[in-house]
Amino acid sequence: MEYDPITLEILWSRLISIVDEMATTLVRTAFSPMVREAHDMSCVLLDPLGNSMAQSSRSIPSFAGMLPIITRNFLQVYPSHTLRPGDIIATNDPWLGASHLPDLAMVTPVFHQGELAAFVGTIAHLPDVGGKYMSGDAREIYEEGLRIPISKLYKEGHASEDIFNIIRHNVRVPEQVVGDIMAQVTANRVGTKILLKLMEDEEITDLRPLARAIQDSSERAMRAAIQQVPDGDYHYELYGDGFDVPIVIKVRVSIRGSEILIDYTGTSPQSERSINSVWNYTYAYTSYAIKCAFSPNTPNNEGCFRPIKVLAPEGTLVNPRPPAAVGARHFVGLVLPSTVFGALAQVAPDKILADGGTPPWLLIFSGWRNEGERFSLTTAISGGQGAGHGWDGLPCLMFPTNSDNTPVEIIEHLAPILVGKKKLIADSGGPGQFRGGCGQEMTVQSLSDLPIQVTLFADKIKTQARGLEGGDSGASGSLKLNEQAVEDPKGRVVLHLGDYLEFRLPGGGGFGPPSRRDRKRLLHDVRRGLVSAEQARREYGLKVELPLGEDSS
Repeated sequence: MEYDPITLEILWSRLISIVDEMATTLVRTAFSPMVREAHDMSCVLLDPLGNSMAQSSRSIPSFAGMLPIITRNFLQVYPSHTLRPGDIIATNDPWLGASHLPDLAMVTPVFHQGELAAFVGTIAHLPDVGGKYMSGDAREIYEEGLRIPISKLYKEGHASEDIFNIIRHNVRVPEQVVGDIMAQVTANRVGTKILLKLMEDEEITDLRPLARAIQDSSERAMRAAIQQVPDGDYHYELYGDGFDVPIVIKVRVSIRGSEILIDYTGTSPQSERSINSVWNYTYAYTSYAIKCAFSPNTPNNEGCFRPIKVLAPEGTLVNPRPPAAVGARHFVGLVLPSTVFGALAQVAPDKILADGGTPPWLLIFSGWRNEGERFSLTTAISGGQGAGHGWDGLPCLMFPTNSDNTPVEIIEHLAPILVGKKKLIADSGGPGQFRGGCGQEMTVQSLSDLPIQVTLFADKIKTQARGLEGGDSGASGSLKLNEQAVEDPKGRVVLHLGDYLEFRLPGGGGFGPPSRRDRKRLLHDVRRGLVSAEQARREYGLKVELPLGEDSS
């Protein structure tokens, strides 16, 4: 069946409305703040072969990129002919699923007139999976929590109580965990219902022709965009704090006609700690970087990624062998777009961003309230975004993921702590013709008579977000407990009543030489407190003498 452009656009919009309704359902029914407030989830519609057709408007890029891979892994265990209406397949196995144990992938087959028509899938970050709280210092996957193999969570509409009981007995906050799982189940059911309604309304008996039309259209747009860039091999390397030793991520971006290969040969070997990024995660964030650079407005589905190949040597940080620890894989995965952008800066500087204050810092507060109630709170806070050609980096932005910073009110409501300070840090954004986004300063203080364990995930304390095209690096971060530097920013600390933690998150890298920055924009920065008069003089060569209390407009 052939679809004219107008009909295709109408049907595409209706498919997006389906996955958006799934996302709304998931967020509104979730129990934990990582889903309800930070939106750490994705919803995707897939064809009967497991190829993506549409994703929700609000989706974590890695999740949306991994769900097709995960669905095809599910089909290896449960071939299409073994599936029945009401089945729900799930796993949190990092190598087969969504890259670390807290992320549960769940896929539901959709049947129409007795035939498999499609799949709807969700991934969401669970508040707990047992183990060492997603700790950065784990040495094997077995320390990181409960691993659920590819399993039927529901069989023909009936829940597997054995699986649910295993989960309940291995997590600290079973009500939150099971509540979030049921939110995913509900979202998948909503997606199934609306998709079947669409097929009835439009008298569609087979979704595969529509899937091919949508995917082929996106593939043509992506290939046309890649062809506009000169062929060649472009190299870059990015350094990170690592765990015990610094790490390096090396990349070669090879463009040949309408296809592109990203090769990570030369990247540091896999770590003995949990900062390793499994191949699914590496592929998802690498291909997302190419999508952002070359064709950001093209409908996002499987067709976009057909021209993209990723080579990640086994045994490296970007493709570790089991049973490697992977709980803190975002320390590597979330800087892959910056590495790819660094290579593309040599040939397409107008399409990319400088490195940012990523990865976002995760803080897991756990313990008991004074009244005896158990709590576990995972929060996310972010540094500054890198600048690009024509725009300043934004403060406190979690690119390339699009989670939200956890609101102060939610943090204080769900754990016995007080947020004493939360503000932008002057001079933290990298100087440049376009300035890097500022990092943020935040303090939290214990209000509990009982000890609170805090699991820390902090990075860019020893390194900085690098600028591009003559832009300078952003400021590095710091982490203190009662005014003393924390020795292990990827370990744990214990807060007693009155103790407080101070976080200063890194700023994003600048873009272009600072000497080219527009004077009016620089004065505007000084008036707003984003750049000090001293930095304006030292880095930009501007002596500020105007009254700073004036309205910057």
